[in-house]
Amino acid sequence: MTQVARTPRTDGERSSSGGLAARVSLGRRFTPVSTEFMLIASTALLLTIFGLVMVLSATSATAVAEGQNPVDGALRQGVFALLGVPLMFLISRFPIAFLKRIAWPALFAAVALQLLVFTPLGKADGGNRNWILIGGFTLQPSEFLKLALALWIAFVLLRKQAMLGTWHHVFIPVIPVSLLAIGTVIAGNDLGTSMVLVLILLGCLFFSGVKLRLFIIPVVLGIVAVLAYALSSEDRMRRITATCDDMTLYYGDCYQSIHGIWGMASGGIFGLGLGNSQEKYGWLPAAGNDFIFAIVGEELGLIGCLVVLALFTFFTVGAFHVIRKTPDPFIRVAAGGITVWITGQAVLNIGVVIGILPVMGVPLPFMSQGGTALLAVLIASGVLLAFARTLPSPAGEPAVRGGRAGRGKVTR
Repeated sequence: MTQVARTPRTDGERSSSGGLAARVSLGRRFTPVSTEFMLIASTALLLTIFGLVMVLSATSATAVAEGQNPVDGALRQGVFALLGVPLMFLISRFPIAFLKRIAWPALFAAVALQLLVFTPLGKADGGNRNWILIGGFTLQPSEFLKLALALWIAFVLLRKQAMLGTWHHVFIPVIPVSLLAIGTVIAGNDLGTSMVLVLILLGCLFFSGVKLRLFIIPVVLGIVAVLAYALSSEDRMRRITATCDDMTLYYGDCYQSIHGIWGMASGGIFGLGLGNSQEKYGWLPAAGNDFIFAIVGEELGLIGCLVVLALFTFFTVGAFHVIRKTPDPFIRVAAGGITVWITGQAVLNIGVVIGILPVMGVPLPFMSQGGTALLAVLIASGVLLAFARTLPSPAGEPAVRGGRAGRGKVTR
């Protein structure tokens, strides 16, 4: 048998091959992320920083009046931002398969956490029982329920992808379980958060691709449920139907809405200047929370408001590109639910501030004071970034699975 002699590689060939392998490995590890990833990450960071500045401005006046440190409110918000931003980028590295596996446990954990508001740990504020007090910190469990519900619905509908043409496969178990989860929030009299959860449910169903005739039914049921809940309370109906151009209600249900509109109007085009708001000196009770957009309008004017709207628009565009480009139905449905949550909640909040919607206690994502709300929305942004990592990179190379380089596979 003839043996073929193998010529040994020279040192130069070895170093050349090793150098090439190192360059290939290094190149894959530092492959540019997708445009959608950059758009979502940058807008989330800018909105968070913008929010910290506005929280500092909005809360400093009342803190001084009460003999407190004027930066306490911003520092508390900053702690959650310092926790949430690294967590956002950490979650962006999670494999999609892992996010699918935790869908059921996340929903159970979020509902169990929400049920704690009805225990001695629960705390009521403004007629709503939607907080728990643990170790001196106040948490709002329903904020985490929003993300858990979106992931769970996406996972369930993924398993039924081929059966979404029949109503019982679409509705069961999605509708009953979702209504039970939303019911835990309604039991605490939080109409605003309940409406956002309903929007998440409808958004997930819409992006799952169910037939229009099947989608109309839950839309109608959602509208009927919200109306029935509103009509069930005379106090709630009074606040919803209050006409805030009637100054007789100035000291009643319209006090905060009127001062929010006055703050927006006094800002004009360029605003009074950062820190120069007058409404935050005790006139606008929720200046740092639900009405922080009014402080933006008063201090930074129309230009500041347009900047905030532009940032939310870019965030939404990046998220919708993920929805449009992904081949994975789980990513499409979950990203749709998260996008409807964040964008829809921003629309509701701004609609309340400018007076076209009744006050419903919905914070402005990324910007309103509230550590739990900020942490939840940053975690949700991290999930969107994990989804964005599965898209093709700007260099045209295939996406990496679960954010880990070198695999060359698109998660499906």
